[in-house]
Order: sequence, then structure tokens, then C-alpha cells
Amino acid sequence: MLKEFKDFINKGDVITVAVGLVMALYFKTIIDKVIEGVITPIIAAIAGKDSYTNIGFDIGDARISIGLVIGAVIDFVIVAFILFLIVKAYNKVKAKDDAVAGPTEVELLTEIRDSLKAR
Repeated sequence: MLKEFKDFINKGDVITVAVGLVMALYFKTIIDKVIEGVITPIIAAIAGKDSYTNIGFDIGDARISIGLVIGAVIDFVIVAFILFLIVKAYNKVKAKDDAVAGPTEVELLTEIRDSLKAR
């Protein structure tokens, strides 16, 4: 069991995922600050409030904060859009790498077969 665990940890995929997660955590901080420092103040200004969390209404003693819901939706849309751009760029690079990779095994085997037939 210990050997299997060691093999699992030593696989490149685990390290790649770990590095990706750490980078994502720090990237999330950047996105959070852009939302907090730029986007939400704009929303608050449009609504005429000092903070987007003040957008809402009162029912009795309870405060219904529409601004918090709007903020969560905006956070989701921005993160989803940035992830879309990252995945799109990754797929573009991957497609170029696949195109440069050269002939497939089948193409090589076909070429070898044709070469042998020609002899």
C-alpha cells in the first residue's frame, strides 16, 4: 500500500494538479480584488448607493440584500468568463502542439508498409 501511494504521488499528473490548484488560489485573489475594487463600486454607483450590499429593501426588521445576490452572480460570470478564456487559449496551444507533433503511428506504419512493398 505504501508503494502504491508513493507511485501515486510521484506521477506527474498529481504534481501538475497541485501546482494548478496553488496558482488558481492566487489567481482567485486577483479576480476578487478586480471585482471588489472596480466592478462592485461601479454597480453601487449606478444604483446610487455607497456599497452594492446596500442595494435591497427592508421587510420589518429584516434586510433583503439584492446586492449580495447580484454580487454573487457577477462573481460567477466573471470567473466563468476568465476560465473560458483560459481553456480556449489552452486548447489553441494544444491544437498547435498536436499539429506540430508529426505523423501518427498509423501514418508511420502505412509509410513503412508502402516502403516494404516497393522493395
